[in-house]
Amino acid sequence: MTHFADAARAATLALRDLFPETPLQRNDHLSARFGAEIWLKREDLTPVRSYKLRGAFNAMRKVRALNPDQRHFVCASAGNHAQGVAFACRHFGVRGTIFMPVTTPQQKIDKTRTFGGDAVEIVLTGDYFDQTLTASQVYCREQGAHFLSPFDDADVIEGQASVAVEMLEQLGSAPDLVILPVGGGGLASGVTAYLREVAPATDFRFVEPLGGASLTAALQAGAPATLPKVNSFVDGAAVARLGDTTFAMLNWVAPSQVLLAPEDRICGTMLEMLNVEGIVLEPAGALSVDVLPVLGDEIRGKTVVCVTSGGNFDFERLPEVKERAQRFAGLKKYFILRMPQRPGALREFLSMLGPDDDIARFEYLKKSARNFGSVLIGIETRKAESFVQLFARMDAAGFSYRDITGDEALAEFLI
Repeated sequence: MTHFADAARAATLALRDLFPETPLQRNDHLSARFGAEIWLKREDLTPVRSYKLRGAFNAMRKVRALNPDQRHFVCASAGNHAQGVAFACRHFGVRGTIFMPVTTPQQKIDKTRTFGGDAVEIVLTGDYFDQTLTASQVYCREQGAHFLSPFDDADVIEGQASVAVEMLEQLGSAPDLVILPVGGGGLASGVTAYLREVAPATDFRFVEPLGGASLTAALQAGAPATLPKVNSFVDGAAVARLGDTTFAMLNWVAPSQVLLAPEDRICGTMLEMLNVEGIVLEPAGALSVDVLPVLGDEIRGKTVVCVTSGGNFDFERLPEVKERAQRFAGLKKYFILRMPQRPGALREFLSMLGPDDDIARFEYLKKSARNFGSVLIGIETRKAESFVQLFARMDAAGFSYRDITGDEALAEFLI
């Protein structure tokens, strides 16, 4: 067995001082739906509700083994990495300074403070993460502290590999397929490095959010490439650039093994797991489950492990998640209607609605002409085909309208 596999096993054993192995659970609902043995590796059930604690703990453990006098650690994070570092700092009794963007939700700040207690100081700086990262690295150099990268660090990657060590021990055999979410690549690097050594027959699929496909960009360019724009909705995996270390460990991946998950579709998966299974997943935590329908017949009859990477979901976001899921499923649409300014026009429009159609938004925007007024309308329905029928009735009646559901700029401004 090579050095990496040995090191991953040692990291896994050391982690038992911190928390027990996370469950590997066969999911009956998904298994029946896809005709496969679907197992969930529940990283949403660590003490900080994400796998990030593994890497932070292992890196801190190894740094202190080499230099016991190193008692100050610094990181930049707006979420799970911050919480993992805070928890590890309290465990080791060392000082942690955690830089977070000014725009970080209060819930994440409070959770980080709870996990770290008196061991950590939180510094809020920068409107954007790149500004926060730069400030943290400058401070780290000035203080002579050790910087803990969220993913681009060999010791962090080694710690994340403990997910795979536990997985094989719990399953008792190698799975046919492991589905991994990808942000900066730390989890994917660690898990694949271990399994390719000890279970070489296991196949992999990697899932990125559509608005943060850093692995896809790196594979296309042959090196890590910075995305010009990132959709931050899947905040646990919305990374603009894959790490240099992680790319060196993932450059064997074939583009066909990487799947992209639209942000709105992920919302539907989150709601399904919550409503059907009672499992709370953050957007990044739902990535591996989200692509099961895409894989379809490819996984039938196989043993598949989905790594649910995190469950740090703020329920204040639930209305947004529901809204986005409905829009993706075609069950909710927004459109601008030119309403004739004549008696009975509104009644005529309302008569066109079907029995399952419900008005969720109705707002006069402005009078565009003396004879017409612009109205923003949101309609919810139970079946997507209801909109085909509604629009056909509106066309037949001569109503002028524009569907803006998929218009990102207009939807963001008006909705």
